[in-house]
Amino acid sequence: MTSDAGVQELIDGALHGSGLVLEEVVVTPAGRRRVVRVVVDRVLEATGDVTETQRPLTLDEIASATRTVSDALDESDLLGAQPYTLEVTSPGVSRPLTDAQHFRRNVGRLVVLSPVDGESVTGRITRAGSDDLTLHVPSVKKTPARDDTYPYAAIARADVQVEFSRPEDTDATDTPADDDPVDAPLDKEN
Repeated sequence: MTSDAGVQELIDGALHGSGLVLEEVVVTPAGRRRVVRVVVDRVLEATGDVTETQRPLTLDEIASATRTVSDALDESDLLGAQPYTLEVTSPGVSRPLTDAQHFRRNVGRLVVLSPVDGESVTGRITRAGSDDLTLHVPSVKKTPARDDTYPYAAIARADVQVEFSRPEDTDATDTPADDDPVDAPLDKEN
């Protein structure tokens, strides 16, 4: 039986130096095949507080990561002779933000944040540091707009909201839209 940890270690090593970081690997049976789902994201170079929106992954970067991961798996006998389908993707908006790096990569995005104590709040991440974040909450009814700071330890759940028109202009060269994960499936017969 294949160890997800072994596959993760192999893929992590293959991606080293590529500008991408391995977020997750899941190997699941699918009939006589297996599905190897690999989630990658851009290495976050910033240290300290992040206040600028990070550029999403492009289709070319996902395609390159797919080739790198496929080559590493082909060169190893870790998956054995059983055929598998390789899916390399970027994190989608359906993934809850659970780590400081997740918040840092989503500066500028609209989120619904549920504190451990208190009501859920919707706002835009304007700053994400190593221990906390700042959320700009727009005015609602008679409540004025405000900036709130939340320590990560005080957040029960945070989810990115899909926006079809974002307030800032986006560069036409940033494809695909960062609201959707990019899948590049590759069937492998071993």
